[in-house]
Amino acid sequence: METQVTHTSHIAVLGGGSFGTVIANMVAEKGLPVRLWMRDAERVEQINRERCNTRYVPDYPLAASLEATADLSYALKGAEVVFLSIPSHAFRSVLRQAVIDLTPEQMLISTTKGIETESFSLMSEIIADEVPGARIGVLSGPNLAKEIARRQLTATVIASQDEALRSRIQQLLHSPYFRVYASTDTYGVELGGTLKNIYAIAAGMSAALGMGENTRSMLMTRALAEMSRFAVSMGANPMTFLGLAGVGDLIVTCMSPLSRNYRVGYALGQGKTLDEAVSVLGEVAEGVNTLHQVRDKASEMNIYMPLVMGLYEVVFTGAPVTEVARSMMVNVQSSDVEFVLPRDACAVSGAGPSSSQ
Repeated sequence: METQVTHTSHIAVLGGGSFGTVIANMVAEKGLPVRLWMRDAERVEQINRERCNTRYVPDYPLAASLEATADLSYALKGAEVVFLSIPSHAFRSVLRQAVIDLTPEQMLISTTKGIETESFSLMSEIIADEVPGARIGVLSGPNLAKEIARRQLTATVIASQDEALRSRIQQLLHSPYFRVYASTDTYGVELGGTLKNIYAIAAGMSAALGMGENTRSMLMTRALAEMSRFAVSMGANPMTFLGLAGVGDLIVTCMSPLSRNYRVGYALGQGKTLDEAVSVLGEVAEGVNTLHQVRDKASEMNIYMPLVMGLYEVVFTGAPVTEVARSMMVNVQSSDVEFVLPRDACAVSGAGPSSSQ
C-alpha cells in the first residue's frame, strides 16, 4: 500500500534530466507540489505546456502538481526537501547560487553519481563545504530512469546520518513499484554509485568486442573487488558494496544498453575514438571523468586497481583493447585476482594454477 504523505510544503528538484524528472514526478504523483528547476526557460515552458519532458523521458506524462521553473529562488524558497540531480561538473556552481535561499531545516539529497575533478570531492562533501550545517542525504542504487518511468519494480538506497531524513525520503518516494532502503554509510553508498560508472564502460567495450558471459561475469566480480578495495582505502564500509548501491548498481550498469557509460564503452569497442563516442552519445558520461580521477588517486595512494589502470590506457591513450586485456590476465598478483590460466600462459611467477587455489 502506498505511503500517505501529509506535509503541505513543496519539494524542489534541481536538474531536469531523466532522473531529476522521474524523481520529481514520483513525488508529484502523491499529490505534493513539486518545483522542477532547470536553466533552459524554453524547455521549462514546453514542459509546463505539454506536461512531458520530451528530451529526456518522452511518453512519460507528468502529474498536475509538478511545475517546471527556471527561477532557482522560486524553486528553493519554502521547500521541505531539495533533490540535487545536477551533473557533477556543475554541482558546486549551482549550489553556490542556491545557498542564499537555503535554510538549515531543509533536507538536501544528492542523486548525482560523480566526483568533482579539481578536489576529488563527492557531491555530499560539496554540499557540506558550501552549505555548512546542512542536513545531507545521498540517493543511489540500480535506478535506470527510463525503467522507473515505465513503473518497473525498482529499489534504491537513501544514506544519511540523519534518521529523520532517511525516514522522510523513504516516505516521499515509496510506492508500489519503488522501494527505498536505508543506510548510514553515506560515503560508501555514494562511492558505489560513482565507481560503477567506470566498469560500465569496460562492460560496454567487452560487449562490442563479442566477449562472452564468462568474461562479463569475471569483469563484474573483479570490478566489485576493486571498488571495495578503493572505497575502504577512502574510509567507507566494505559491507555497503554487497548491497543495492554496490553490487546492485554495478550489475544493472554493466548489463544495460540504457546506461550512458555502457554506450560509451560500446562505441569504443567498435573502434571509435573517445571524442567520437561522446559525440554519438550527445553528452559526456560521468564514468569518463571518474575513470581519469580514480586512476590518478589510485596511483597516488598505491591502491591495486588493474581494471582501472588498463581501461585508462584504452580510453585515454588509445592502447589496443586486446593487448591490455592480455596483460591484465597474465601480469596479476595471484593473491588478489584468482584466475586459473592455461599452463602455457602461466610464465609469470605466482600466476600458476596452484597459487589460485
